[in-house]
Amino acid sequence: MADVKRLFVVVIAVFACVGMWGCGDDVTMHWSEERSLGKVVGFVDDSLVIVSSARYWHEEIEPTFGLSYDYSGYAHSGLSLYNYRVQLDGPVWSDTLDNSKDDDFEYIKGQLSDSVIWGGNFKSTMSLVWDGNLKTTLSFWKIGEKPHKMRVKKMFDGCSVDVPIIMKLRPWLDEKILVMGERWTPLQMNGFNLDSLGSEYCQYAVLDTIQKTMTYKRLDSDLKWIRQCDDVKAWGKNVYCVILDDEGENSVILKNENDTILAPRKFAIGGFWGDMIKMSGNICSISDDIITCSDVVWYGNELKFYQNDEVIVNLE
Repeated sequence: MADVKRLFVVVIAVFACVGMWGCGDDVTMHWSEERSLGKVVGFVDDSLVIVSSARYWHEEIEPTFGLSYDYSGYAHSGLSLYNYRVQLDGPVWSDTLDNSKDDDFEYIKGQLSDSVIWGGNFKSTMSLVWDGNLKTTLSFWKIGEKPHKMRVKKMFDGCSVDVPIIMKLRPWLDEKILVMGERWTPLQMNGFNLDSLGSEYCQYAVLDTIQKTMTYKRLDSDLKWIRQCDDVKAWGKNVYCVILDDEGENSVILKNENDTILAPRKFAIGGFWGDMIKMSGNICSISDDIITCSDVVWYGNELKFYQNDEVIVNLE
């Protein structure tokens, strides 16, 4: 009988709480005072590097009934410019977003040009989220400005199966943007090689920021040669291609299929970073088809930069 009375008291308390005061959970939010640097997301030139950042948050919930619990994560994405040749007392420029912690839009995915970082509405993988009207949202964050979001419509030209995993956006011919990607099923394959699965499979897409369309295509006869490229982009009317050799002995940079650009060093890993080219640990510039590499080395998995095997800039 005593247990019944106690239960009756609890029920009355619940109804009183909900009906009279509308009591809710006690929520405490903590934001870190310092921002956490993320990773290198781009290179502007032979001295400036773009680094992502975010702010750590921790939320504690004390419910009216039941056990307490908490959440944590990172929000308020930011970009910072650092000099990677000289250790300075902070960035030369930085900017952050003041959006909700629940905003799961990914503003920082990769580098498009020397001063623009691209992002998008992605799932947990690199797949874009398309709505029922075959539209999705991309963003372009230019240094000195806030991110600009753009709704784009998916279209097809000569194929019907898209390349779902978006890996890179690169400047392309006719002032458009090349969208490179992969497919993970039925096999993990580079988009350029998907033609081997059948004529219905697209190999890449072209983003038109004027028409706001992303058109999936197959490589035509003039572009079939880029099927061999590990990275590719256009400068003006010319197409440049990086072909990597795992051993580093035969990696090459091609211009318009048949012209080989002389590389000042051997490299096994690398690709385009804005207007720069990464060749193993060196960040290199290209001008009039002449490649010049910095003597500063970045190994790609940390926020440290080396010269003569010594750390000259440490952003960690």
